[in-house]
Amino acid sequence: MKLRIVAVAPDTVVQWRDVHNAVIPAHILTSDEVFERLTRNRLTLAYDGAALVGNATIRPPGPDTMAATVIVRILPEYRRRGFGSEYLAAMLAEARSMGARRIETVVLGSNEAGLAFALRHGFAEFDRYVLEGEAAEYVDLYLVA
Repeated sequence: MKLRIVAVAPDTVVQWRDVHNAVIPAHILTSDEVFERLTRNRLTLAYDGAALVGNATIRPPGPDTMAATVIVRILPEYRRRGFGSEYLAAMLAEARSMGARRIETVVLGSNEAGLAFALRHGFAEFDRYVLEGEAAEYVDLYLVA
């Protein structure tokens, strides 16, 4: 299997937003919010042939911690086929090429499958929190190895 991973461009912001909102319904984003994220983060889309299977965010490492955040989202109908593992491996390599010395991720607390996926791929939990004005709990994890 070989995913085709492409950077988000102005004409694909809606696709990225739609994947995000389908996977994280507790935190719906507008197109304007995605455009703003595009100014700070690396946003990508993953395709299996012509089928859009997921999206990802890489928050580049900061100078203080050299930690990057990698978040991979796979649409429910494409899960358990290896797409998440392949996409994660590509995004981890990208984060490392940016100079990351520590890699973190964040998962919606109610997403048991997402948490299990992160733990299977070597991440360990270090924080849980609720964003101001929201009810959903988020879990921060870091890559142990």
